[in-house]
Formats: sequence, C-alpha cells, structure tokens
Amino acid sequence: MAANQGERTRRRLTTEQRREQLLTVGARLFSEHPYDEVRIERVAEIAGVSRGLLYHYFPTKRDFFAGVVDRESDHMLRMTAPRPGVPVRDQLTAGLDAYLEYVREHAHGYRAFHRADAAGDQAVRRVYQRALAAQERQILAALAADPEFGPVVVARPELRLAVRGWLAFTTSVCLEWLRRPELTREQLRDLCARALLGVVDGA
Repeated sequence: MAANQGERTRRRLTTEQRREQLLTVGARLFSEHPYDEVRIERVAEIAGVSRGLLYHYFPTKRDFFAGVVDRESDHMLRMTAPRPGVPVRDQLTAGLDAYLEYVREHAHGYRAFHRADAAGDQAVRRVYQRALAAQERQILAALAADPEFGPVVVARPELRLAVRGWLAFTTSVCLEWLRRPELTREQLRDLCARALLGVVDGA
C-alpha cells in the first residue's frame, strides 16, 4: 500500500507540468495523423489521465490543437529571436543553427505545427496563420533594425512577400530533411541562409 501511494505521489504533476505533458502527447499524435483522425480519448489514454481532466485544461479539441500550435510557435520564436545591435548577416547562421536543432530535437511538435494549415477547422488554420505572421514580423523587425537594410527597405511590399516565401521554403526543406536527412544540419543551414540573403538582396 505504501509503495503504491509513493508511486502516485511521484506521478503527481503541477498544473503547468500536466499541461506540458498533454501538449507533448498531442504534438506526437497530430504529427502522425490528420487533425480529424486524432481522438481526444486517445490523448487522455496515453497521458494516463481521465478525459474529463483533459477537458479541464482544453475545453475542446480545437482548443487543444491550438495549444499545441501556440506552444510550438512560442518555442520557434524564442529560438530565432534577433539580437539587438548584431547585423542580420552575422546572426543568421547562429539563428538557423538554433532553429534546425529545435526542428531535429522536437520533430513531432514541428510536424504538428505545420499540419495545422491542412486542418479542416478554419479556426485552427487561423491560429497557424497568426503564428506564421509572428515569425514574419520578427524577421522584418530584425531587418529594419539593421543599418544595412533599415525600415525604408523593409517597408517595400516585395520584401515582405519575399520573406513570406522564404518561410514557406524553409518549412518545406525542413520537413523533407526530417523525412530524409540527406544533408547535414550545417549544409541545410547554409542552404537556408543563402536563400534568405538572396531574397533580401534581390528584393
């Protein structure tokens, strides 16, 4: 009896730990299956909690998936946050290194994040689009703060469109890299860096 009680005590999680556990399970399932095929009961079963407890944290499946997408977006934004005062060209390599390391170490979450665009639920797709827009704003803000480019260049509509296209390119090559890692991380980093600099220089 005492041993069982100790086991339950060890498994007791804080609210934040439990939420993180559920989102981790959700990221794996949503990365492996289309949105419509993921059952909330399966998430609860894998996490070892009741369905009612899961709904306590996330009232609907839409809220749950939005939570997965928001978490991955926050992680990626932190990984690629610009460093004030450092030229974009100098910080690009370090930023992409951190981003690609995150992609490799959190492949389930990365795939789940980008599956959101294919979800049939329009509210879920809007969450995903907002997350992509935040990434775009972060890149443009870094460029605007760099004397080489500045706010006048960044305000040009063709640059905004080009950065949006670069994000789509980077997503595509990263997802392919997870499926078939034919390039090293360094090779992929250099490919993405050349693509962004080509976009910025040509815009």
